[in-house]
Amino acid sequence: MTGVAVVIPAKDEAERIAATVTAARSIPGVTLVVVVDDGSSDQTSRQAMQAGAQVVRHPRNRGKGAAMTTGAAAVADRLDGGYALLFVDADLGGSAAATAPLVAPVVAGDADMTIALLPPQGPGGGHGFVVRLARSGIEAATGWTATQPLSGMRCLTREAFESACPLAAGWGVETGLTIDLLAAGYRVLEVPCELTHRVTGADWRGQLHRGRQYRDVLRALVVRRARRTVPLRLLDRRRTP
Repeated sequence: MTGVAVVIPAKDEAERIAATVTAARSIPGVTLVVVVDDGSSDQTSRQAMQAGAQVVRHPRNRGKGAAMTTGAAAVADRLDGGYALLFVDADLGGSAAATAPLVAPVVAGDADMTIALLPPQGPGGGHGFVVRLARSGIEAATGWTATQPLSGMRCLTREAFESACPLAAGWGVETGLTIDLLAAGYRVLEVPCELTHRVTGADWRGQLHRGRQYRDVLRALVVRRARRTVPLRLLDRRRTP
């Protein structure tokens, strides 16, 4: 591989994006950082460019899956040959540098995709409904139990990423990506990373966000069920054996 390209999907992250970009650029082997401004109404694009990122902008919000696809296409336009794609959430700030351990197993050929395991993030958060849905869906489809199935920090080969396209829409992208790569025989490895991010609150905005997550994860599972990847029993109301 010729290097590592970082893709950062972002929406209204003007307060943190510069620190995230700066930290991502400090990761050994990183040759390019692309920020996909997914319809922000603030200065996300400007702050990202000033921090040294290449910026691609969606005029309107299209969701995380679309932002990741746009970012990977932007990397392909700018880099030739083999490289690893490192996806980083925009709200990590300076802790984004701690995604570095995700890179080595992919570059060394020991894994086709690595997934960050985050430490406990403190108070806040929901009741785990979305996590349980994603975990059970991945396990039913592949036999593999994900520790943190919604973790957005992932490093993967260009070949693995392209084999999983088109990606699942919106917040279902991580669940779909994991199922599709495992089902295709790619090797997936979870790696602990000392990352910190903004915890979604328990107010109505947080509940709305989780509702959208649940919808998108469920949609990703339904699509894969239709492809006969996910067993039909997964979405039954009764408990599966």
